[in-house]
Amino acid sequence: MSDEYKFNGAGGTPGGLIEFFIGLGMAIAGAYLLTNQVTVTSGFWMFGGYNSFGLSLIPLIFGIGILFFNGKSILGWILLFAGVIIIGAGILMNLQIYFRPTSLFNTIIMLVLLAGGIGLIAKAIAAHK
Repeated sequence: MSDEYKFNGAGGTPGGLIEFFIGLGMAIAGAYLLTNQVTVTSGFWMFGGYNSFGLSLIPLIFGIGILFFNGKSILGWILLFAGVIIIGAGILMNLQIYFRPTSLFNTIIMLVLLAGGIGLIAKAIAAHK
């Protein structure tokens, strides 16, 4: 009966609970500091030198119109989902991601926190003797 209620550590293995939470804190801090140095911008959708965002709205608009007429229309649902996917893909394809300038020391600290935290989490999940 006492084995049934025995407390296990991280990942169901004995021990490693403190290592797990220290590693989790380190990984979260490292990931936050690293992603805080990233700038994400977006540009205009261009096709043949012209702004083409409006063109991507056509399937969405027709899909919504058809669904207002008949909510069970398969064509309307297909056009609606295609429009949402086209708009989402267009946004992702036009993102520009830049790593802001920072010192080498800060970059090393960020990467050590992230990698060390992941290593401690992996060690905590592995079985302890």
